[in-house]
Amino acid sequence: MTLTEMLKENCRIYSKRNALIFGKKRIGYRQLNEQVIAVSYGLIRLGIKKDEKIAILLKNCPEYIVSYFAILKAGGIVIPLNFMLKEEELKYILDDAEASTIITSPEFMPVINRLKLRLENLKQVIVAGGKTPETIDFCDLLNQRGSPVAREPGESLAGEEVLDLKPDDVAAILYTSGTTGHPKGVMLTHRNLISNIISSIKAIKFTKKDRFLCLLPMFHSFTWMACILAPLYLGASIAIVESVKPFGKVIRNIIRNRITIFVGIPPIYNVLSNIPVPRILISRLLRILNPLRIYISGAASLPVEVLRKFEEKFRIPILEGYGLTEASPVVSINPQALRKPGSVGLPIVGVEVKVVDENSNQLPTDKEGELLVKGENVMKGYYKLPEETKKTIKDGWLYTGDVAKIDKDNYIYIVDRKKDMLIVRGLNVYPREIEEALYLHPKVAEAAVIGVKDKFKGEIPKAYVVLKEGEQAEEGELISFLRERLASYKAPRTIEFRDSLPKTSTGKILKRALRKENVI
Repeated sequence: MTLTEMLKENCRIYSKRNALIFGKKRIGYRQLNEQVIAVSYGLIRLGIKKDEKIAILLKNCPEYIVSYFAILKAGGIVIPLNFMLKEEELKYILDDAEASTIITSPEFMPVINRLKLRLENLKQVIVAGGKTPETIDFCDLLNQRGSPVAREPGESLAGEEVLDLKPDDVAAILYTSGTTGHPKGVMLTHRNLISNIISSIKAIKFTKKDRFLCLLPMFHSFTWMACILAPLYLGASIAIVESVKPFGKVIRNIIRNRITIFVGIPPIYNVLSNIPVPRILISRLLRILNPLRIYISGAASLPVEVLRKFEEKFRIPILEGYGLTEASPVVSINPQALRKPGSVGLPIVGVEVKVVDENSNQLPTDKEGELLVKGENVMKGYYKLPEETKKTIKDGWLYTGDVAKIDKDNYIYIVDRKKDMLIVRGLNVYPREIEEALYLHPKVAEAAVIGVKDKFKGEIPKAYVVLKEGEQAEEGELISFLRERLASYKAPRTIEFRDSLPKTSTGKILKRALRKENVI
C-alpha cells in the first residue's frame, strides 16, 4: 500500500466524516480527496515529473496536508521545511534537494524571493493565500478547469489515477541536522511510513472515533506521524491549530472539538503541570467538558518529575515514546497497561532493538551501549550520501547514536546521546553548527557549545568563547550575530567568555569538563 492509496480508500469509506477542522472550517474526507486530486492535476499541468522534489514551507493549515498528498499523487517527493530556519539554512536544503517548486504562504515570500535569485533549480513558487505576477495561486490549482473540484456534472475525475506508485518509492525527504554542521536528507518510502502508522496505532490503540489535536509543527516527523498520518489511516478527525500560542486558544479548541488525543512535547507538559489551578477542579472540568483520554509525549525525553506532577493533577496518563527521523520516526511506546516511568517503553510491532558495544557485539540486559533498530520503518538512506548511509545502516540495523539499556522485560531506557546533539523544544540542534557560526565572527578565536538543562525547553545551548588577543565583545553582540545566521531556537541564551578552554593532550576541546561545571 502507498500513502495515496491509503487516503483514497479512506476518503471513499468515510466520505461523510470530517477529516480536518481548522477554526470554523470543516473539510470532509470526500472534499479532502477532491482537493488532493485537483492540486495533483494542477502540479502535473505545471510540468511536475516523477521523483521531482517539491518543498512545503507553511505553518499548520489544511493546505499543508492537501499539498503533501497532492505532491505524492503527482509522483513527486515532498521536502518539508522547518519554517523557523533562516535564509542560509533554507538555501542549503533547497539546493541539496534540488527542489524545483515550493508551496508557501505570503508570510515567507520575502525570503523566497531572495532565494529564487540564488537557486538554480527553484523555478516555481505556489502561494496559498495570495499571489504575485511571478507566483502561482494555490486556489487556481484547486479550481482550474478539468480538475475534480471544477468539473461539470457527469464529468470524470480528471487526474484521479495519475501514477502507479510503488511502496518502495521515496515519499519524502526530511532534513535532519547533522554532526558535520550540514543537515542530511532522510529518505522515507511509502512502505517505511505505512508500516510505522500501522504499528503505532496498534501500540497506542487509536480508533476511528478519536479526535486528534495537531498543534505541533507539521514539518516535524513526530507530528506528521502521530497527528496526521495515523488519524487519516483510521478515518479519524484532526483539529489543526496554527501555533501553540496563545495557549488559551488551544484549550478552547480542545473543549470545542471534544479532542480525545493530545500530542505534545515535554515543555508543554511542564507548563501544564505548573498551572496554578486546584487538581480536583481540573480533573472534574476535563471530565465534564471534554473526553480527552490520552496524552502522548515525544521528540525529547520526558522528566519523571514532570510526568508525576502532570498525572497527579490531570488524572490522565501520558504515553511517552522514542523515535528518530531515520525510523519514520516511532521506535517504541510506553504501553498504557504497564508503563515504567523513566523508560521510553517497548518496541512497537515489527521493530527489533538491541544494545551493542563499540565492536557491535550485543550487550546483556541492563548494560549500556548504542541502541540499534531494525524493521520496515528504517529509512531507505541519506539523500546523495551513500557513505553516511553505510555508516548508519549495517546489515539492516540502524545505528541510532543513542546510548541506551534494555531491561529484562524489553523496556528501553535512553541514557545519553552518543552523537553530540541537543534537543531544544523537541527540535534537534547540533553544537558544531553553532560553533561554526561563532567562528565566522571576526573576534572569536575558539568556541565550544554544550547543552544545559532548562526547566521549560528541556535543553538550551550554552556557548563558551575565547576572543582573539586584544579583542573585546559583549554577550549580546555575539547572540545577535548568531540569530542572523541561525534559527532562533538554535542560538545560545548564554555565552561565557573564557581566557582558555579545557583541552585534551591532543588539543581537542574537552566538552566533558564544561558539562561537569553545569551539573547542579
